[in-house]
Amino acid sequence: MSPQSYSKLIVISILTLFLSGKSFAQNASLTINTDPKITQLLELKKDLEKENKLSDGYTIQLYYGELDKANQILRKYRGSYGNWPASIEYETPNYKVWAGNFASRIEAERALLEIQKSFSSAFILKPDRRK
Repeated sequence: MSPQSYSKLIVISILTLFLSGKSFAQNASLTINTDPKITQLLELKKDLEKENKLSDGYTIQLYYGELDKANQILRKYRGSYGNWPASIEYETPNYKVWAGNFASRIEAERALLEIQKSFSSAFILKPDRRK
C-alpha cells in the first residue's frame, strides 16, 4: 500500500468514526416541577425590597408627624424623585416618611445632598428592621 493510499484510508476512517458517533447522539429534555408558592414568595420579596422592609442598610427620613402631612410629603417626594423608593412607616403615635434603601452610608449621603434641596430637614438613619 502506498503512503498516499494509507493516509487517505486514515482520513476516511477518522471521518467515519466522527460521523457515526454523531448519528448515535441522544436528545434530552428536562422537566422541572416547581411549587407555585416559590413564584409568590419571589414576588413578595421583590415588593418588600421596594418598600425598604428587608434592608439592613440606610434610609433617609423626610418627615415625622401626622398622617395627613406624611401623605403630602410622600406625594411631593414621588413627584420630584423617582430614583429611590419611598414609604410611610408608623411608629406610635407618629408617621415617618422614609426614602431610599442604601447599602452603604456613602450612597445615602450622596442621595441626601440631592434630597435636601427639596427637603431641608431630611437626615440619614439606620432603621431597626427587627420589629
